[in-house]
Amino acid sequence: QEPLVESGGGLVQPGGSLRLSCVVSGAIRRAGSVAWYRQAPGKERELVAGISATNSVVYGHSVQGRFTISRDIAEYAMTVELQMNALKSEDTAVYYCNAPYHIDSPPGKYWGQGTQVTVSS
Repeated sequence: QEPLVESGGGLVQPGGSLRLSCVVSGAIRRAGSVAWYRQAPGKERELVAGISATNSVVYGHSVQGRFTISRDIAEYAMTVELQMNALKSEDTAVYYCNAPYHIDSPPGKYWGQGTQVTVSS
């Protein structure tokens, strides 16, 4: 079983909303900290949002006020969701779940397979 599995990407019109989900399983879920990164064609990977084990949340500058990260911890898995509102064409990218997340640190060891988000009319 993959430790990080994303879902929820798709095609949406500008101004629309999408919700991405990352199911975290296995040993890494105990770290309790996950981040979302994205990478658009020809651009560097960037941090979208991260939530630490102590519930501290960090957002990338370009998504502040539009995106919300949340976490639900269950007995055998943890789900981290990214609610994306007021989407813009520049939000088009492959979105990746990453763990463990530490504020002001490089990405963690584990990556999901990625989910495509396309914002277009």
